[in-house]
Amino acid sequence: MIRTHVLICGGTGCNSSGSMKIADALAVELAKAGLQEEVQVVRTGCFGLCERGPVMIVYPEGTFYAHVAVEDAPELVNEHFLKGRIVDRLIYREQGEEQVIPPALSETGFYKTQLRVALRNCGVIDPENIEEYIALDGYAALGKVLTEMTPEDVIKVMKESGLRGRGGGGFPTGLKWEFAAKNISDEKYIICNADEGDPGAFMDRSVLEGDPHAVLEAMAIAGYAIGAGKGYIYCRAEYPIAVKRLNIAIGQAKEYGLLGEDIFSSGFGFDIEVRLGAGAFVCGEETALITSIEGNRGEPKAKPPFPANKGLFEKPTIINNVETLANIPQIILKGAAWFASMGTEKSKGTKVFALGGKIVNTGLVEIPLGTTLREIIFDIGGGIPGGGAFKAAQTGGPSGGCIPAEHLDTAIDYDNLTAIGSMMGSGGMIVMDENNCMVDIARFFLDFTVDESCGKCTPCRVGTRRLLEMLDKITDGNATLEDLDKMEELCNYIKANALCALGQTAPNPVLSTLRYFRNEYEAHVVDKKCPAGVCKKLLRYEILSDKCVGCTLCARKCPVNCISGTVKKPHDIDQSRCIKCGACMDGCKFNAIIKK
Repeated sequence: MIRTHVLICGGTGCNSSGSMKIADALAVELAKAGLQEEVQVVRTGCFGLCERGPVMIVYPEGTFYAHVAVEDAPELVNEHFLKGRIVDRLIYREQGEEQVIPPALSETGFYKTQLRVALRNCGVIDPENIEEYIALDGYAALGKVLTEMTPEDVIKVMKESGLRGRGGGGFPTGLKWEFAAKNISDEKYIICNADEGDPGAFMDRSVLEGDPHAVLEAMAIAGYAIGAGKGYIYCRAEYPIAVKRLNIAIGQAKEYGLLGEDIFSSGFGFDIEVRLGAGAFVCGEETALITSIEGNRGEPKAKPPFPANKGLFEKPTIINNVETLANIPQIILKGAAWFASMGTEKSKGTKVFALGGKIVNTGLVEIPLGTTLREIIFDIGGGIPGGGAFKAAQTGGPSGGCIPAEHLDTAIDYDNLTAIGSMMGSGGMIVMDENNCMVDIARFFLDFTVDESCGKCTPCRVGTRRLLEMLDKITDGNATLEDLDKMEELCNYIKANALCALGQTAPNPVLSTLRYFRNEYEAHVVDKKCPAGVCKKLLRYEILSDKCVGCTLCARKCPVNCISGTVKKPHDIDQSRCIKCGACMDGCKFNAIIKK
């Protein structure tokens, strides 16, 4: 008889740190101790608290272990599972807490203000076992719509719920379904957009890895609502765990009669196929994605017509991203009013964010829309490591903007983010502190979009490259104030004339940093200095003669031999040869080298 369940995170983050090896090691040690019939090891999806991985929770007591290693398996089995003693050194503690046994997981700072809807099963069930999904009302929503509701009823519920697309555009999901449902066609399609390409974003990947059946169920519901019999999941090939679990889930759903012909004896049939993307960021744009599925180069098309009218293979097509779909079964089961009760007037429900950058609790969070940026970063995220000062948060990835400290108390929703020069995007949130250069940040994201441009339209292909050249000119210390005005003018031209959302939003990081951090741009241009000390060509390393003891360590560390001086005498740096690597400063034991 099983008395204990050990849930071990099997998401990509913990997996890369060896969590599956830990699960194997635990199974071996449990067998040695004769506990294999009493303690069950369950490989789950992401728990969310990636910073503390690999993580595991022991139920029914709810003990949360963090930073577990393979070498810990014998001690865990001997102490916890045999003797009932918690292994104190592995216990998860809040930052600065010394308590031996933490409060319930739901009471910790990271989890207590979260509201998990899209992530409800992630870290809770074995994603490769359909019976665990069914045990938590899995496929009950599909059964309900096929036996109790008309397609019109389903669309009405979706419209009343207020669910908006979680992939970036924020278009009302029910309205999109209604457009496709009204189009008469012999074939229609449902596409799940799992081509998550934003740097620092891993929301969709985590849902697919931790709860793949929720996406399959939602796609079948969407298919019933619009009259589609076929679905495609367009997933990045760089997500091997997600792809594996999706294919397992599809096979299980077919075996149980939950995909295929005549589901629930309703006469409705629906099938799903996984298609792999090659990692092109532009294929996250719906028309480029469609073109790729059709076997062509992933390039966007002019709209209208929109996919709901003329999409995949010229047929009406609905495209929803992973997070959008993950909400749908719960909306059907709990009702539109339940979902609409969360969030703000125009942005209902919850939103998943991937927290990264200069933040204590790197990981995945789901909060009600309307939560402030301050709550996300400081209450849930734990603030800036080492007590550093918050400078900005980038939302929306390369398509979004940088939000400064003055907007920390902004309630996060679609409209508020747009108003302050950013956007919701798919949900990446990268936090920056005073050591980040905002000009360099803008340059980083623009460099990404230049590489990812499909090249189809001139404003994006040429315009973004010219923008990047202007930013290079600024970070090299060769720009003028007139260049800033020219750059802003070019940004607005690209936004107005690019063919698709990739080009139209590419200037956002530049415009938002110009808006809120223009003083940093001016410092680069006028003073020829990078205030954050990041832009190498504007840096200068100097040796303080009153502190230098002539130990020669800096000269020995220098890879280009640009430091000269005699033993026990102050040294000097030849600025014309210095490559600004900082090796001298890192190696100096007397704090005699400064960066200016």
